[in-house]
Amino acid sequence: MTPQLICLLGAECTGKTTLTQALAAHYGALWVPEYLRVFCDQHGRTPNQAEQADVMRSQFDHEEHVMVRAKKSGHALVLCDTAPLMTAVYSEFYFSDASLNACAHALHGRFTLTLLLQPDLPWLADGFHRSGEAIRARVHARLTHALQSEHHPHIEISGSGPSRLQAAIQAIDTLSD
Repeated sequence: MTPQLICLLGAECTGKTTLTQALAAHYGALWVPEYLRVFCDQHGRTPNQAEQADVMRSQFDHEEHVMVRAKKSGHALVLCDTAPLMTAVYSEFYFSDASLNACAHALHGRFTLTLLLQPDLPWLADGFHRSGEAIRARVHARLTHALQSEHHPHIEISGSGPSRLQAAIQAIDTLSD
């Protein structure tokens, strides 16, 4: 059985990590952390333009590694705390570099479902890789456009706390209907 690959996308501080972990616990699923956080923690900074492709490739590699583990262990779902598409959107936003877009969109076709998290949670700075509430809204708009322009099916998730989790569970449960 091949596990279903589900992606949680959203601009900074939209609760991707918290929701991904809660969903993984709810479904007994494996989850893939956001590689950008790993990069920032390891290097003490955000990636520069030349490093964007490596960040995107590393996100994909981690997703593939967890998919192999899930398949071997019989897990039905793999939840991804972001996706290569997020790196492409950031690359275009921060560096005016659209060179990663085609590859990111091709890779995004692997996802059974994309949950697009709305920027309706309070913005909280958590270190050097957070840009601010105004930037969050602009990145969200670009991410929404990227999903819509390539017709990637997605479900918008909003609300906070238990209502956000319930909305995500309902979206995922539609896969088995």
